[in-house]
Amino acid sequence: MTVLLVALAVGFAYSMGAHYTGACMGMPHALQAISSRAALLLMAPLTLLGATLASRGVEETVGHGLLAAHGLSVAGLVIVLGVAFGLTSLFNRLRIPTSTIQILVFSVIGAGLAARIGIQWPHIEELVGIWVSAPVAAAGLGYLLTKLLDLVPGVRDEAQLAGREQTNVAGPKESGSDPSAPVTPGYAGATDPVTTSRGLLQALVLVGALASFTMGSNDVANATGALVGTHTLGSFSAGLVGGLGLAAGVLTWGRPLLRRVAFDIVSVDRPMATAAQFVQAAVVLAAVGFGFFTSMNQALVGAMTGAGMARGRQSVQTRTLFGILRGWVVGPGAAIALAYALTRGAVTAAGIHYLVAG
Repeated sequence: MTVLLVALAVGFAYSMGAHYTGACMGMPHALQAISSRAALLLMAPLTLLGATLASRGVEETVGHGLLAAHGLSVAGLVIVLGVAFGLTSLFNRLRIPTSTIQILVFSVIGAGLAARIGIQWPHIEELVGIWVSAPVAAAGLGYLLTKLLDLVPGVRDEAQLAGREQTNVAGPKESGSDPSAPVTPGYAGATDPVTTSRGLLQALVLVGALASFTMGSNDVANATGALVGTHTLGSFSAGLVGGLGLAAGVLTWGRPLLRRVAFDIVSVDRPMATAAQFVQAAVVLAAVGFGFFTSMNQALVGAMTGAGMARGRQSVQTRTLFGILRGWVVGPGAAIALAYALTRGAVTAAGIHYLVAG
């Protein structure tokens, strides 16, 4: 069972690595600041570093902060990770952004309820409060930072140029790119040699790199917190193992999802994209610093919505936004129901003692 738990943890990390390529490097790639190959090669090691060096607090939260002292046994956590891994892979296949964090936490809740293990509801309430407030804060900060960037003369000119030249056609196809990847609006002025344009392109790559490090620190515990909770690995070793899984997912399965989030939600110019990606990373890193985790996708959507409103409400593509919001509802709902049903089945077949630690 322990070997199976480790395998599921690595598999879940692999799936998440692919899932979050769009949230971290989608905008720099879509605005032609970086090629898809270079984006993935940059993201992978930074994700590994974030997971290894900055995930300890979140690892402890997932490992020990959701259920009562005894918690689930290794067999119970196999069910939890199996549900989270399966649902995340399904959403990857459907190319629907969702919150893997919320899928995991609601899987734990479902299994805990089925096994009659106490849930640490005050801690869950804190997490829910952060999940609700993070995208709202990101929206406000995205709006503010976009407005502040507009005060810089060169940046303001770049935004005005983008408003005239932005088109709803896909950027040039790259050799070897996935022909089934979603079409994303390109930016006709992407090759403008003006210094401001080059500076914004470099800034986009830097904030994408920061988001990649943030993703590793924020999300690796979804997969490996169970290893910490069962004392299979320490927090550093768990972060390293999970980080390797994240990096492998980025490199081998990340390209089809690289563009999915950013430009199906809002039409952005370079200053907006820079503001939104920076705000996303800052909000999530702030949560990680206190040992909490929140959704990279939701923080990005909030930041992009605020940046879009700074340019005019009509820039927000509400139809796609509401579709993604529905995915966020379906994911946790499916997680708690499926984990509860599978755990109850295991209780019936093997007895409650099989699923409770201690």
